[in-house]
Amino acid sequence: MLSLPPRYRGIEKGEEAPLDFPDYRTTALRHPKQPLTLLPQRLGELTGPVLGEERVTASDADLTLVNRGEASGQRIVVHGRVLDSDRKPVPHTLLEIWQANAAGRYRHQGDQWPAPLDPHFDGVGRAITDADGHYSFTTIKPGAYPWGNHYNAWRPAHIHFSLFGRAFTQRLVTQMYFPDDPLFFQDPIYNSVPDGARQRMISVFDYAATTDNWALGFRFDIVLRGRDATPFEEDDHDE
Repeated sequence: MLSLPPRYRGIEKGEEAPLDFPDYRTTALRHPKQPLTLLPQRLGELTGPVLGEERVTASDADLTLVNRGEASGQRIVVHGRVLDSDRKPVPHTLLEIWQANAAGRYRHQGDQWPAPLDPHFDGVGRAITDADGHYSFTTIKPGAYPWGNHYNAWRPAHIHFSLFGRAFTQRLVTQMYFPDDPLFFQDPIYNSVPDGARQRMISVFDYAATTDNWALGFRFDIVLRGRDATPFEEDDHDE
């Protein structure tokens, strides 16, 4: 059966992040210089399978068990739903996440922050939404880290999210913050999103998802577009 994309409702004026935000210095190099070009989608891209769900296993969504050991840090469960502009669930969507470890360091050769690497934490995971748009990850709360964007610049704790649509050309990237982080005031990425929309990037502490003697719970719903859309990045990066 043909499945068409959900109806689109535009973003409210003033809620879209600017492409070039001087306080976030690298936007000057990363934002598009040419007008957006829309590529026509073929019927196979709209209806055909993208990845093969059998390739994604439950263990891919647990970032805490790597190399026969358990990661260090505060264990958390991050869960939520992927929704369309009418807040209807979007099933069978691939989500990928990446993040720093509990000490604020990425397992990436470009990360020179001298915090310790965790041999039992790679910081990457993936999951597919179920029929009701639900997803869930078990991971470690990431630490803050310095990133040199400006004097005494520290990034708030955050987790990067990538979502794939019905084709690999349909990719959206955003990041999830944690509530009440004391570093929001100086984070240019957070502050590049107009007030009123940036709160959509902050997860909600979810006591119902918190497990006794095991993990804290956070909920992060992602709305793909429309008036309640989650702010997405114009280009992916590793910070």
